[in-house]
Amino acid sequence: MSDSSLPTVPQREKLNLFTKLSYGVGDFGSAVASNVLIFFQLIFLTNVAGLSPVLAGSIRTIAGIWDAVNDPMVGVLSDRTRTRWGRRYPWMFLGALPLGIFFVLQWVVPQFSADPGRQEISLFWFYVIISIFYNIAFTAVNLPYTALTPELTQDYDERTTLNQYRFTFSLTGAVLSLVFAQIIFSTIDNPTQQYLWISGICAIFCVIPPYLCIWGTRRRAAQFQAQVALDDETAPSLSIAQQIRIAFSNRPFLCVIGIYLFSWLALQNTASIIPYYVSNWMGLPAQHSAQVALAVQGSAVLVLWFWSAVSQRVGKRSTYFMGMGVWILAQIGLMFLQPGQVGLMYGLAIVAGFGVSVAYLIPWAMLPDVIELDELRTGQRREGIFYSFMVFLQKIGLAIGQLLIGLVLGAAGFDGSAQTQPESALLAIRAAIGPLPALFLVFGIAIACFYPITREVYAEILLKLNERRAARGSEHS
Repeated sequence: MSDSSLPTVPQREKLNLFTKLSYGVGDFGSAVASNVLIFFQLIFLTNVAGLSPVLAGSIRTIAGIWDAVNDPMVGVLSDRTRTRWGRRYPWMFLGALPLGIFFVLQWVVPQFSADPGRQEISLFWFYVIISIFYNIAFTAVNLPYTALTPELTQDYDERTTLNQYRFTFSLTGAVLSLVFAQIIFSTIDNPTQQYLWISGICAIFCVIPPYLCIWGTRRRAAQFQAQVALDDETAPSLSIAQQIRIAFSNRPFLCVIGIYLFSWLALQNTASIIPYYVSNWMGLPAQHSAQVALAVQGSAVLVLWFWSAVSQRVGKRSTYFMGMGVWILAQIGLMFLQPGQVGLMYGLAIVAGFGVSVAYLIPWAMLPDVIELDELRTGQRREGIFYSFMVFLQKIGLAIGQLLIGLVLGAAGFDGSAQTQPESALLAIRAAIGPLPALFLVFGIAIACFYPITREVYAEILLKLNERRAARGSEHS
C-alpha cells in the first residue's frame, strides 16, 4: 500500500469540540480518585485505621518503589502495542474496572488481630499491597490516556487548549469528589462508613470515563496511528533501558519533570496537611477540610481558561512564573493565620487555587513539545516513555508528600487519638502548610528558567519534522 493512501493528520487543523470534550472527560475518573486520596487518605489511615503517622506516610512510598519499574515498562509497552484499536486504548479498556475495585479496597479496615500491635502491622502491609495493585491499574489507564495528547494534535497552542479541556474535567472531578465528601461527612456519623461511601461513589466515576474517552477520540487518533506505522518500518528497536537513557539526555524533558515534580510536591504536601490544619490549628469541624479543599479546586477550575489564554499570549514559561508567584503568597499567608480567621483562610485557599490551576495546565502542555524534539533528534515516537515519568511523578509526589507529613507529625508528637495536640505538633502543621510547599515552588520556578522551547523554537522543530516526513513519504510512494 502506498503512503498516499494512508490518512494523515493536518498539522494546523483545529480539533472539533466533540474530540476535545471526549478527551477531557477521560481524566475525570482519575482526578476523582486521586483527589480523595490526596486530601483524605493520610488522615483516614491515622484517625480511622489507627496507624501511626510514620507508618501511614510510608505506605505510598513503598508502593512507589514498584512504580519506578512499572510505569516506564507500561510506557514502552504501550508505545509498542499494535492493535486495530491503536496503541493506547487496549490498556485503558482493560485497566478501568480494576482501578475502581482497588480504589475501594484502600478504604476498607479489615480486622486481622485482637492484638493492637499485630493489627497495626497487618493493616500496614494490607494497604501497601492494595496500593501497589491500585497504582498498576492507575498506570494502565492514566499513562496511555495522557500519551494521547501529542497523537491528537501537533499544534503548539492547540495542545494547551486540549490540556485546558482535560484539566477542566479533571478539576471538576476533583471538586465533585469534595462535594460528595462534604455531603457524606454531614449525613453519616460513623467515620468508617463515611469513607466506604465516598470510595464506592467515586469508584463508579473511575470506571466509566475511560470508555467515554475511547469512544469519542478513536477516529482522530486512528489518523495518527497510520503515520506512526509508517515511521516504525524504518525505526530501530530499542530496549527500555536505552529509551530511558535517551529520554534523560533530553534537557527540556528534565526541565519539565523538574517543574512538575516540585509543583506536584507542593500540591500533595498542602492537600495532605489541610485536614490537620483545619481541625487542629484552626479548631474547626472536620467538614471544613472538604470545604477548604473545595475552595482551592473550585477556583482552579474557574481560572483554568484564563491561564490558557494568558499562555497563548505570553508563552507557557511566563505563565508558570505568574501562577507560582501567586501560589507562594497564599501558602505563606496560611502559615500566619490565627484561629478564628476563617474568612481569611477561605480567601487564601481561593488565591492558592489560582496557582494550582497553572501547576495542572502548564507542565502537561510543555511535554508534547518535548516529545516532538525527541522525534526530531531520534526519528522515533516514544510518547509512552515520556508520559510514564509524568505519571510516576504524579504518584511519587503523593507518596513523598504523605511520607513527609507523616514524618513531620510523628517527630512533632502528633497523636491521632488525642483531642488536644502539643505545641510542637501545631507548629509542625503550620510549617507544613506554609514554608515547605513554598520552598518546593521556588525550586520549580528556578528550573523553569532553563526551559528552552518557546513557540518560535517549536515552530522550527515542527517544520523540520514535516520536511522529514514529506521526504520519507515520497520514498514510499
